[in-house]
Amino acid sequence: MVKNLIFTGNEVRFLRELVRNKVDFMIIGLSAAALQGAPVVTQDIDLWFADLAAPQLTKALNKVKSIYVPPMGNNPPMFAGDDVKLFDIVTHVHGLGEYAQIKKQAIKISLGDFKVPVLPLELIIKSKQAAGRTKDKLVLPVLKDALKAIKSEQH
Repeated sequence: MVKNLIFTGNEVRFLRELVRNKVDFMIIGLSAAALQGAPVVTQDIDLWFADLAAPQLTKALNKVKSIYVPPMGNNPPMFAGDDVKLFDIVTHVHGLGEYAQIKKQAIKISLGDFKVPVLPLELIIKSKQAAGRTKDKLVLPVLKDALKAIKSEQH
């Protein structure tokens, strides 16, 4: 798999705490695509959680001196703190089913001494197609080419 240099120490620290504390989550979106070798860039790291109220999540956030900020009005749920400022909380993924069903299809990707669950590239493509936003349509050819390249390497 690709050498994963897309995260800084802060991001790796938080992801490690999520794994250590057995938080049920997945990395999705373009960060997940990049971890699988797609030549894409993104400004944030999208995380999809089974349960934002899980005590394990609070414990992981405490370890990195951060907090969960619940949704208020038009503001979505978010994290606050230095180690978590690039993470976005995703509560719905277009074109995919419920979290529990999709999580079964997650792949594990190594980030040094631990592995993180990642949404497979096929499902990232499906989600971006379903969302239909201009920015998603623009990245689809790159994601599809990356998927073809990955599949050809596996054979």
